[in-house]
Amino acid sequence: MNDTGARAEERKEDASQLVRLAIELGPLVVFFLLNSRAHQIFGNEQAENIFYATGIFMVATVISLGYSYARFRKVPTMPLVSGIFILIFGALTIWLQDELFIKVKPTIVNGLFATGLLGAAALRKPILKQLFDGAFKITDKGWMVLTIRWGLFFVFLALVNEIIWRNFSTDFWVSFKLFGIMPLTILFGMAQIPVLTKHALRDTPSAD
Repeated sequence: MNDTGARAEERKEDASQLVRLAIELGPLVVFFLLNSRAHQIFGNEQAENIFYATGIFMVATVISLGYSYARFRKVPTMPLVSGIFILIFGALTIWLQDELFIKVKPTIVNGLFATGLLGAAALRKPILKQLFDGAFKITDKGWMVLTIRWGLFFVFLALVNEIIWRNFSTDFWVSFKLFGIMPLTILFGMAQIPVLTKHALRDTPSAD
């Protein structure tokens, strides 16, 4: 492939990554906006914003997952699992009129991710290699390092969620999900680039 073709492929891949990020961020942005504006939009001062926001959050999640499948013909494992839990805990939140369910959802989901990743690492199976479906070409040792690091990061996210929802207001918790958790996750992901570089698979030289 010539340089022009390679650059075109890189731009296409960068655009795809931006679309994936927008798909994941979209429902969270909607959740944040509705939680702060539901009274004005729906004109009901008696109901709490969080219940309106949760319902629209569920709808936005279904739309984002559906668009992801329509665009890429597949839905990544982690957004899919998270989406299923959003629907389950969101339904419980609205049905029982108890915001506890939507608040503990991140703790449970991150705890499950952490258990799966660290459990696989304990069995010497770098499960991220399967989850990312060959998106990165690195050694098994590199996959193991990433599996352990992401497992520990999900433990951290679960603990942070517990601290925030137990000690701060609902509005602060919703804001922190968008302006705290997402930036932390992006920064942590960027911090793993040296691992990808260090453990990148090298092409085997030909006999010639």
